Amino acid sequence: MDYQSRIREFVVDNFMFGDGDGLTDDVSFMGSGIVDSTGMLELIGFIEETYGVKVRDEELIPENFDSVSRLTKFVETKLGNKGGEKAG
Repeated sequence: MDYQSRIREFVVDNFMFGDGDGLTDDVSFMGSGIVDSTGMLELIGFIEETYGVKVRDEELIPENFDSVSRLTKFVETKLGNKGGEKAG
């Protein structure tokens, strides 16, 4: 599964109760009420645990975390991998 699909699946399952209708890649998590401040901590934990990266305080900005597309780009940048996850 690629980064974008995995991130989308996490958001839909954990914050939208499995109903991802209307969630486009550019919908603002905070602006649309999908993720609140507590949910943001869950999202950060998911990224750190799933991808083995450390999110630094200065990286906790909307440009990195406020949509599926922004979060995907952040993960790709952290991992230096623009091609998505490898199978296996």
